[in-house]
Amino acid sequence: MIRFLLDTNVISEAIKAVPNKAVMRKLEEYQKEIATASPVWHELQFGCYRLPVSRKRSILEAFLLDVVRPGMAILPYDEVAAQWHADQRARLNTIGRPPSFVDGQIAAIAKVNQLILVTRNVSDYADFAELDLQNWHE
Repeated sequence: MIRFLLDTNVISEAIKAVPNKAVMRKLEEYQKEIATASPVWHELQFGCYRLPVSRKRSILEAFLLDVVRPGMAILPYDEVAAQWHADQRARLNTIGRPPSFVDGQIAAIAKVNQLILVTRNVSDYADFAELDLQNWHE
């Protein structure tokens, strides 16, 4: 059963030259309970495709296609997520705390699927209502 939605910075940790040990332990511990969001999948691919053709890009492409894609569900930004996102975005804009659009999409996918959003950037998501957050980098 999926419990956690991973943000870009959590998935990226696994391919770093020196990955965070706490994150790697959690990824292993919860490997059958993790998913990511379609906007995260976009961010990962965009980061890869903007690199020049190189060994680094080849390694990253292999990681995305051979590890990430088959290893976890990629949940869509659907009508229900769009509704929650619109409501939160309007509320946060009204109080002068406009969120990043992509962060709002990711938060919405986590919220409507009743998942814990795992990110190093907890402050980027702190203003969203009733969103469960965890930082595995600590």
